[in-house]
Amino acid sequence: MIEEKSKILMIEEDGFLRKIYRNKFSRAGFDFSEATNGEEGLNKIMAEKPSLVLLDLILPKKSGFEVLAEIQNTKEIRSIPVIILSNLAQEIDIQRGLSLGAKDYLIKPEVSLSEVVDRTKECLAKIGMTK
Repeated sequence: MIEEKSKILMIEEDGFLRKIYRNKFSRAGFDFSEATNGEEGLNKIMAEKPSLVLLDLILPKKSGFEVLAEIQNTKEIRSIPVIILSNLAQEIDIQRGLSLGAKDYLIKPEVSLSEVVDRTKECLAKIGMTK
């Protein structure tokens, strides 16, 4: 299924949500890392170079939008795909996230855990990270 374990970094303040996603992604064969705020998330992206980032937008220290902008402005990490996973469902937020380079925008109450894993796999497959 997955050649070498793809590493997913989830930047999400909510510890309960991180735990649920950690369990789901681990069972699906992924290596899972997490950060609780935008600043920590950016540091982990630089240090760990994950295969993909799941990014919330409402975060302490740096918003998800700020994190996205910094990813796009940093050559070493610009190619790492980002999927936004947020409660922000306004069209303006979706457009802003996508225009800042996110590959996908998922609205938390509208997607299941399995859908998030599937969309992650699809995104990784598009960039040749999975079989």
